[in-house]
Amino acid sequence: MGRILPRDFYNRETEIVARELLGSVLECRTGNGIASGMIVETEAYIGEHDAACHAAAGRTNRTAPLYGPPGISYVYFIYGVHWCVNAVTREEGLPSAVLIRALQPLSGIRRMKDRRGEPTRDTNLTNGPGKLCEALGITGAMNGLALQRKPLVIREGPRITSDEIITTPRIGITRAVDWPLRYIIRDNEYVSRFSRARSQRAGIRPA
Repeated sequence: MGRILPRDFYNRETEIVARELLGSVLECRTGNGIASGMIVETEAYIGEHDAACHAAAGRTNRTAPLYGPPGISYVYFIYGVHWCVNAVTREEGLPSAVLIRALQPLSGIRRMKDRRGEPTRDTNLTNGPGKLCEALGITGAMNGLALQRKPLVIREGPRITSDEIITTPRIGITRAVDWPLRYIIRDNEYVSRFSRARSQRAGIRPA
């Protein structure tokens, strides 16, 4: 296993962290064991001026982790159904984070299938932020935790070069929809989805 990414890794511009998290390994330990996957898709949310970022509403009980130190988790509930996991970036007081949008499963795949109810294909296990949290057993109990110790850590993985990364607009949002802050590993079958028409309008480009 690769070394756990240190807190300093996250204390940088959110867009840089979002790109460099590609290829890293998200690992979650629960009472049922360990499950992990390589990060293949991320989105950057860059502060109070970003209308799609939860920090646009200011500091609340919900958004407090976004204002915390870099390298902690921000786990929130969405649509009354799904948990989503983020890595907080930049220095304390500057609310921003990277949403982990999709993983390529690596370990604990049997556990993932049990939690997800046997999806038809392995590519459907973790190809979305809600799916990956369910598969790995990530819940709101893990909100605000340091990502340098269990139960939730991010480890170094294979280096992903710039020509292997594609940048597109973020998806699944209604504000700041054209900001090119989504990063995916080119041709990876585990990404959540690829909106070809919308990406062409915004202009896909290498990261």
